[in-house]
Amino acid sequence: MTVKMTRRRVLQGGASAAVLGAASCDSAPSASPDPGDVYRRLGIEPVINGIGTVTVLGGSLMPPEVTDAMVAASRNFVPLPELQERAGDHIAELLGVPAAMISAGAASAMTCGTAAAIAGDDDEKLRMLPDTTGMKNEVIQQRAHHTGYQAQMELVGAKIVWVDTREELEAAINERTALMFFLNFADPRGEIGRAEWIEVARAHGVPTMNDAAADIPPPERLHTYVEEGFDMVAFSGGKGLRGPQATGLLLGRPDLIQAARKAISPFGGIGRGMKVGKEEIVGLVAAVERYVSLDHGAERRELDARAELISQVLGSVSGLSCETHVPEIANHVPHVVVNWNEGDLGLTSEEAVARLLDGEPPIAVSRSGEGQLRISTWMLRPGQDAVVVEHVKALFV
Repeated sequence: MTVKMTRRRVLQGGASAAVLGAASCDSAPSASPDPGDVYRRLGIEPVINGIGTVTVLGGSLMPPEVTDAMVAASRNFVPLPELQERAGDHIAELLGVPAAMISAGAASAMTCGTAAAIAGDDDEKLRMLPDTTGMKNEVIQQRAHHTGYQAQMELVGAKIVWVDTREELEAAINERTALMFFLNFADPRGEIGRAEWIEVARAHGVPTMNDAAADIPPPERLHTYVEEGFDMVAFSGGKGLRGPQATGLLLGRPDLIQAARKAISPFGGIGRGMKVGKEEIVGLVAAVERYVSLDHGAERRELDARAELISQVLGSVSGLSCETHVPEIANHVPHVVVNWNEGDLGLTSEEAVARLLDGEPPIAVSRSGEGQLRISTWMLRPGQDAVVVEHVKALFV
Protein backbone atom coordinates (compact mmCIF):
# COMPACT_ATOMS: atom_id res chain seq x y z
CA MET A 1 0.00 0.00 0.00
CA THR A 2 1.26 3.45 -0.92
CA VAL A 3 1.50 5.92 1.94
CA LYS A 4 1.05 9.57 1.04
CA MET A 5 3.80 11.67 2.71
CA THR A 6 1.96 14.74 3.96
CA ARG A 7 3.62 17.50 6.02
CA ARG A 8 1.59 16.35 9.02
CA ARG A 9 2.85 12.79 8.67
CA VAL A 10 6.45 13.97 8.33
CA LEU A 11 6.15 16.06 11.48
CA GLN A 12 4.54 13.16 13.32
CA GLY A 13 7.36 10.92 12.18
CA GLY A 14 9.92 13.46 13.35
CA ALA A 15 8.27 13.68 16.74
CA SER A 16 8.23 9.89 17.00
CA ALA A 17 11.91 9.76 16.10
CA ALA A 18 12.67 12.35 18.75
CA VAL A 19 10.81 10.32 21.36
CA LEU A 20 12.63 7.17 20.30
CA GLY A 21 15.93 9.03 20.42
CA ALA A 22 15.22 10.28 23.92
CA ALA A 23 14.21 6.79 24.98
CA SER A 24 17.45 5.36 23.63
CA CYS A 25 19.44 7.99 25.57
CA ASP A 26 17.70 6.99 28.79
CA SER A 27 17.79 3.26 28.21
CA ALA A 28 19.53 1.03 30.70
CA PRO A 29 23.30 0.87 30.13
CA SER A 30 24.92 -2.34 29.05
CA ALA A 31 27.08 -4.31 31.46
CA SER A 32 30.11 -2.30 32.57
CA PRO A 33 33.35 -3.36 30.91
CA ASP A 34 36.45 -4.27 32.85
CA PRO A 35 38.04 -0.90 33.70
CA GLY A 36 41.31 -1.95 32.14
CA ASP A 37 39.74 -3.26 28.95
CA VAL A 38 38.72 0.18 27.71
CA TYR A 39 42.44 0.89 27.40
CA ARG A 40 43.64 -2.57 26.37
CA ARG A 41 41.37 -2.53 23.32
CA LEU A 42 43.42 0.48 22.20
CA GLY A 43 46.68 -1.33 22.89
CA ILE A 44 47.47 0.45 26.15
CA GLU A 45 48.09 -1.36 29.42
CA PRO A 46 46.90 0.48 32.57
CA VAL A 47 49.71 1.70 34.80
CA ILE A 48 50.16 1.50 38.56
CA ASN A 49 50.69 5.11 39.55
CA GLY A 50 53.57 5.50 42.00
CA ILE A 51 54.29 9.10 40.96
CA GLY A 52 51.23 10.98 42.17
CA THR A 53 48.59 13.30 40.71
CA VAL A 54 50.54 14.12 37.56
CA THR A 55 48.72 15.20 34.42
CA VAL A 56 50.78 12.89 32.21
CA LEU A 57 49.17 9.86 33.94
CA GLY A 58 45.68 11.34 34.08
CA GLY A 59 45.82 13.14 37.43
CA SER A 60 43.79 11.12 39.91
CA LEU A 61 41.02 8.49 39.95
CA MET A 62 37.51 9.82 40.43
CA PRO A 63 35.51 8.21 43.27
CA PRO A 64 31.97 6.88 42.68
CA GLU A 65 30.34 10.05 44.02
CA VAL A 66 31.96 11.99 41.19
CA THR A 67 31.38 9.55 38.33
CA ASP A 68 27.77 8.97 39.41
CA ALA A 69 27.14 12.72 39.40
CA MET A 70 28.68 13.05 35.95
CA VAL A 71 26.52 10.27 34.52
CA ALA A 72 23.40 11.87 36.03
CA ALA A 73 24.40 15.26 34.59
CA SER A 74 24.70 13.73 31.12
CA ARG A 75 20.95 12.94 31.07
CA ASN A 76 19.69 16.52 30.79
CA PHE A 77 20.37 19.87 29.14
CA VAL A 78 20.92 23.05 31.18
CA PRO A 79 22.03 26.63 30.44
CA LEU A 80 25.79 26.46 30.97
CA PRO A 81 26.33 30.09 32.08
CA GLU A 82 23.70 29.64 34.79
CA LEU A 83 25.17 26.29 35.81
CA GLN A 84 28.65 27.87 36.03
CA GLU A 85 27.35 30.63 38.26
CA ARG A 86 25.27 28.42 40.55
CA ALA A 87 28.02 25.79 40.84
CA GLY A 88 30.63 28.45 41.59
CA ASP A 89 28.46 30.07 44.26
CA HIS A 90 27.84 26.66 45.87
CA ILE A 91 31.56 25.80 45.92
CA ALA A 92 32.43 29.23 47.33
CA GLU A 93 30.01 28.63 50.20
CA LEU A 94 31.40 25.14 50.83
CA LEU A 95 34.99 26.43 50.96
CA GLY A 96 34.33 29.67 52.79
CA VAL A 97 35.73 31.95 50.07
CA PRO A 98 34.11 35.05 48.52
CA ALA A 99 33.65 33.62 45.01
CA ALA A 100 34.57 30.65 42.81
CA MET A 101 34.41 29.49 39.22
CA ILE A 102 35.09 26.16 37.54
CA SER A 103 37.68 26.21 34.78
CA ALA A 104 39.14 23.73 32.31
CA GLY A 105 42.05 22.87 34.59
CA ALA A 106 44.27 25.13 36.73
CA ALA A 107 46.02 26.43 33.59
CA SER A 108 42.67 27.61 32.27
CA ALA A 109 42.01 29.32 35.61
CA MET A 110 45.28 31.22 35.15
CA THR A 111 44.28 32.34 31.65
CA CYS A 112 40.77 33.43 32.64
CA GLY A 113 42.07 35.15 35.76
CA THR A 114 44.64 37.05 33.73
CA ALA A 115 41.93 38.06 31.25
CA ALA A 116 39.88 39.39 34.17
CA ALA A 117 42.83 41.40 35.50
CA ILE A 118 43.55 42.90 32.07
CA ALA A 119 40.06 43.49 30.65
CA GLY A 120 37.92 43.51 33.77
CA ASP A 121 34.19 43.06 33.32
CA ASP A 122 34.22 44.96 30.02
CA ASP A 123 32.66 42.75 27.32
CA GLU A 124 34.22 44.70 24.48
CA LYS A 125 37.72 44.49 25.94
CA LEU A 126 37.30 40.77 26.66
CA ARG A 127 36.38 40.19 23.01
CA MET A 128 39.51 42.07 21.90
CA LEU A 129 41.97 39.77 23.70
CA PRO A 130 44.77 38.92 22.99
CA ASP A 131 44.86 42.45 21.56
CA THR A 132 45.45 44.52 24.69
CA THR A 133 45.53 47.94 23.03
CA GLY A 134 44.51 50.57 25.56
CA MET A 135 44.64 48.10 28.48
CA LYS A 136 47.05 47.33 31.28
CA ASN A 137 48.88 44.21 30.12
CA GLU A 138 52.00 43.66 32.24
CA VAL A 139 52.20 40.74 34.67
CA ILE A 140 55.03 40.74 37.20
CA GLN A 141 56.59 37.43 38.18
CA GLN A 142 59.74 36.37 40.04
CA ARG A 143 62.46 34.77 37.91
CA ALA A 144 62.70 32.03 40.52
CA HIS A 145 59.07 31.17 39.66
CA HIS A 146 59.83 30.69 35.96
CA THR A 147 58.18 27.62 34.44
CA GLY A 148 56.25 26.90 31.27
CA TYR A 149 53.07 28.02 33.00
CA GLN A 150 53.45 31.71 32.22
CA ALA A 151 52.45 30.83 28.67
CA GLN A 152 48.89 30.55 29.99
CA MET A 153 48.99 34.27 30.76
CA GLU A 154 50.76 35.23 27.57
CA LEU A 155 47.83 33.71 25.65
CA VAL A 156 45.78 36.69 26.80
CA GLY A 157 48.31 39.15 25.42
CA ALA A 158 50.11 39.67 28.72
CA LYS A 159 53.74 40.72 28.85
CA ILE A 160 55.71 39.06 31.66
CA VAL A 161 57.98 41.39 33.64
CA TRP A 162 60.66 39.49 35.56
CA VAL A 163 62.01 40.53 38.96
CA ASP A 164 64.25 39.05 41.65
CA THR A 165 64.18 41.43 44.63
CA ARG A 166 61.65 43.63 46.38
CA GLU A 167 63.45 46.67 45.04
CA GLU A 168 63.06 45.40 41.47
CA LEU A 169 59.41 44.59 42.17
CA GLU A 170 58.66 48.09 43.44
CA ALA A 171 60.42 49.61 40.43
CA ALA A 172 58.56 47.36 37.97
CA ILE A 173 55.08 48.45 39.07
CA ASN A 174 53.65 51.16 36.82
CA GLU A 175 50.46 52.28 35.08
CA ARG A 176 50.65 49.23 32.75
CA THR A 177 50.78 46.65 35.57
CA ALA A 178 47.69 44.46 35.45
CA LEU A 179 48.64 41.59 37.76
CA MET A 180 51.29 40.18 40.09
CA PHE A 181 51.58 36.39 39.63
CA PHE A 182 52.90 33.98 42.28
CA LEU A 183 53.78 30.30 41.68
CA ASN A 184 53.14 28.73 45.06
CA PHE A 185 55.31 25.60 44.88
CA ALA A 186 58.27 27.84 43.96
CA ASP A 187 57.88 29.95 47.11
CA PRO A 188 61.09 28.62 48.73
CA ARG A 189 63.13 29.51 45.62
CA GLY A 190 62.32 33.20 45.48
CA GLU A 191 63.50 36.16 47.56
CA ILE A 192 59.95 37.47 47.97
CA GLY A 193 57.57 35.29 49.95
CA ARG A 194 53.78 35.21 49.80
CA ALA A 195 53.15 37.72 52.58
CA GLU A 196 55.59 40.27 51.17
CA TRP A 197 54.25 39.79 47.63
CA ILE A 198 50.74 40.56 48.85
CA GLU A 199 51.94 43.50 50.94
CA VAL A 200 53.58 45.21 47.96
CA ALA A 201 50.64 44.50 45.66
CA ARG A 202 48.13 45.97 48.11
CA ALA A 203 50.24 49.07 48.66
CA HIS A 204 50.10 49.72 44.91
CA GLY A 205 46.53 48.53 44.29
CA VAL A 206 47.61 45.68 41.98
CA PRO A 207 45.63 42.38 41.87
CA THR A 208 47.47 39.17 42.73
CA MET A 209 47.07 35.59 41.56
CA ASN A 210 48.53 32.47 43.17
CA ASP A 211 48.91 29.24 41.18
CA ALA A 212 48.39 26.61 43.87
CA ALA A 213 47.34 23.81 41.50
CA ALA A 214 48.71 20.87 43.49
CA ASP A 215 48.59 22.38 46.97
CA ILE A 216 45.98 20.23 48.64
CA PRO A 217 46.11 18.46 51.02
CA PRO A 218 45.87 19.90 53.61
CA PRO A 219 42.26 20.92 52.88
CA GLU A 220 42.46 24.31 54.58
CA ARG A 221 44.63 25.63 51.76
CA LEU A 222 41.45 25.89 49.71
CA HIS A 223 40.65 29.02 51.72
CA THR A 224 43.81 30.13 53.56
CA TYR A 225 45.57 31.58 50.49
CA VAL A 226 42.54 33.76 49.81
CA GLU A 227 42.45 34.73 53.49
CA GLU A 228 46.13 35.68 53.28
CA GLY A 229 45.14 38.28 50.71
CA PHE A 230 45.53 36.80 47.23
CA ASP A 231 42.85 38.18 44.93
CA MET A 232 42.74 34.99 42.85
CA VAL A 233 43.94 31.47 43.59
CA ALA A 234 44.01 28.63 41.05
CA PHE A 235 43.65 24.95 42.00
CA SER A 236 43.48 21.79 39.92
CA GLY A 237 40.17 19.96 40.09
CA GLY A 238 41.68 16.64 39.02
CA LYS A 239 44.50 16.30 41.58
CA GLY A 240 43.86 16.28 45.33
CA LEU A 241 40.16 16.99 44.92
CA ARG A 242 39.86 13.88 42.70
CA GLY A 243 37.38 15.57 40.41
CA PRO A 244 37.38 15.41 36.60
CA GLN A 245 40.91 15.82 35.26
CA ALA A 246 39.86 18.58 32.83
CA THR A 247 38.63 20.89 35.62
CA GLY A 248 40.10 23.53 37.86
CA LEU A 249 39.03 26.19 40.35
CA LEU A 250 39.60 29.92 40.42
CA LEU A 251 38.82 31.31 43.88
CA GLY A 252 38.87 34.83 45.25
CA ARG A 253 37.57 38.34 44.71
CA PRO A 254 33.99 38.42 43.41
CA ASP A 255 34.49 41.12 40.75
CA LEU A 256 37.47 39.32 39.25
CA ILE A 257 35.77 35.92 39.38
CA GLN A 258 32.70 37.37 37.66
CA ALA A 259 34.90 38.82 34.91
CA ALA A 260 36.78 35.53 34.57
CA ARG A 261 33.50 33.67 34.03
CA LYS A 262 32.91 35.84 30.96
CA ALA A 263 36.30 34.85 29.57
CA ILE A 264 35.54 31.12 29.33
CA SER A 265 33.30 28.97 27.10
CA PRO A 266 30.44 29.11 26.15
CA PHE A 267 31.22 32.78 25.58
CA GLY A 268 33.32 33.66 22.56
CA GLY A 269 36.82 35.06 22.68
CA ILE A 270 40.00 34.00 24.41
CA GLY A 271 38.54 31.16 26.48
CA ARG A 272 36.19 29.59 23.94
CA GLY A 273 38.44 26.53 23.59
CA MET A 274 38.51 26.05 27.38
CA LYS A 275 35.19 24.27 27.45
CA VAL A 276 33.92 22.79 30.72
CA GLY A 277 30.96 20.53 30.05
CA LYS A 278 27.93 20.18 32.27
CA GLU A 279 29.20 16.76 33.32
CA GLU A 280 32.57 18.13 34.45
CA ILE A 281 30.95 21.04 36.30
CA VAL A 282 28.61 18.75 38.24
CA GLY A 283 31.43 16.25 38.77
CA LEU A 284 33.66 18.87 40.36
CA VAL A 285 30.82 20.05 42.59
CA ALA A 286 30.45 16.46 43.81
CA ALA A 287 34.23 16.20 44.29
CA VAL A 288 34.34 19.34 46.44
CA GLU A 289 31.33 18.19 48.47
CA ARG A 290 33.07 14.88 49.07
CA TYR A 291 36.41 16.49 49.90
CA VAL A 292 35.11 18.84 52.57
CA SER A 293 33.39 15.93 54.35
CA LEU A 294 36.33 13.50 54.23
CA ASP A 295 38.15 12.18 57.29
CA HIS A 296 41.52 13.56 56.16
CA GLY A 297 43.25 12.18 59.23
CA ALA A 298 42.20 8.64 58.35
CA GLU A 299 43.31 9.11 54.77
CA ARG A 300 46.73 10.31 55.90
CA ARG A 301 47.12 7.36 58.25
CA GLU A 302 46.45 5.02 55.32
CA LEU A 303 49.12 6.76 53.22
CA ASP A 304 51.59 6.60 56.12
CA ALA A 305 50.90 2.86 56.49
CA ARG A 306 51.67 2.31 52.80
CA ALA A 307 54.91 4.26 53.13
CA GLU A 308 55.89 2.23 56.17
CA LEU A 309 55.29 -1.07 54.35
CA ILE A 310 57.34 0.04 51.36
CA SER A 311 60.18 1.29 53.58
CA GLN A 312 60.26 -1.83 55.75
CA VAL A 313 60.44 -4.29 52.86
CA LEU A 314 62.83 -2.38 50.62
CA GLY A 315 64.94 -1.15 53.52
CA SER A 316 65.70 -4.78 54.39
CA VAL A 317 67.25 -5.40 50.97
CA SER A 318 71.05 -5.33 51.03
CA GLY A 319 72.38 -2.09 49.60
CA LEU A 320 69.09 -0.19 49.82
CA SER A 321 68.00 2.47 52.30
CA CYS A 322 64.67 4.29 52.49
CA GLU A 323 63.43 7.57 53.84
CA THR A 324 59.96 9.11 53.85
CA HIS A 325 59.63 12.60 52.41
CA VAL A 326 56.54 14.83 52.66
CA PRO A 327 56.86 17.95 50.46
CA GLU A 328 56.04 21.09 52.40
CA ILE A 329 53.91 22.75 49.73
CA ALA A 330 52.74 20.86 46.63
CA ASN A 331 51.82 17.15 46.91
CA HIS A 332 51.92 17.27 50.71
CA VAL A 333 51.68 13.48 51.12
CA PRO A 334 54.18 10.71 51.96
CA HIS A 335 56.74 9.72 49.32
CA VAL A 336 59.29 6.96 49.89
CA VAL A 337 62.75 7.73 48.52
CA VAL A 338 64.79 4.56 47.85
CA ASN A 339 68.57 5.07 47.81
CA TRP A 340 71.45 2.89 46.56
CA ASN A 341 74.94 3.11 45.14
CA GLU A 342 74.60 2.62 41.39
CA GLY A 343 78.18 1.38 41.01
CA ASP A 344 77.86 -1.20 43.77
CA LEU A 345 74.53 -2.64 42.61
CA GLY A 346 75.05 -2.26 38.85
CA LEU A 347 71.75 -0.49 38.20
CA THR A 348 71.12 3.17 37.48
CA SER A 349 67.98 4.97 38.58
CA GLU A 350 67.12 5.66 34.92
CA GLU A 351 67.29 1.92 34.20
CA ALA A 352 65.19 1.14 37.26
CA VAL A 353 62.43 3.55 36.19
CA ALA A 354 62.43 2.14 32.65
CA ARG A 355 62.36 -1.51 33.75
CA LEU A 356 59.45 -0.90 36.13
CA LEU A 357 57.47 0.85 33.41
CA ASP A 358 58.19 -1.97 30.95
CA GLY A 359 57.14 -4.66 33.43
CA GLU A 360 53.87 -6.50 33.92
CA PRO A 361 52.01 -4.66 35.27
CA PRO A 362 53.66 -1.38 34.27
CA ILE A 363 54.63 0.66 37.33
CA ALA A 364 55.34 4.37 37.08
CA VAL A 365 57.72 5.85 39.65
CA SER A 366 59.96 8.91 39.44
CA ARG A 367 63.70 9.37 39.65
CA SER A 368 64.80 11.95 42.21
CA GLY A 369 68.55 11.70 41.62
CA GLU A 370 71.43 9.34 40.98
CA GLY A 371 70.66 6.05 42.71
CA GLN A 372 67.24 7.29 43.86
CA LEU A 373 63.67 6.25 43.17
CA ARG A 374 60.75 8.26 44.51
CA ILE A 375 57.53 6.33 45.18
CA SER A 376 54.38 8.28 45.98
CA THR A 377 51.82 6.41 48.07
CA TRP A 378 48.97 8.77 47.16
CA MET A 379 47.48 7.32 43.98
CA LEU A 380 48.18 3.66 44.74
CA ARG A 381 44.98 1.65 44.89
CA PRO A 382 44.45 -0.80 47.79
CA GLY A 383 47.00 -3.61 47.56
CA GLN A 384 49.15 -1.93 44.94
CA ASP A 385 51.75 -0.91 47.53
CA ALA A 386 52.59 -4.62 47.90
CA VAL A 387 52.83 -5.01 44.11
CA VAL A 388 55.19 -2.04 43.84
CA VAL A 389 57.38 -3.40 46.64
CA GLU A 390 57.59 -6.81 44.97
CA HIS A 391 58.67 -5.39 41.62
CA VAL A 392 61.14 -2.86 42.99
CA LYS A 393 62.71 -5.55 45.21
CA ALA A 394 63.05 -7.84 42.20
CA LEU A 395 65.32 -5.25 40.55
CA PHE A 396 67.94 -5.80 43.25
CA VAL A 397 67.70 -9.43 44.38
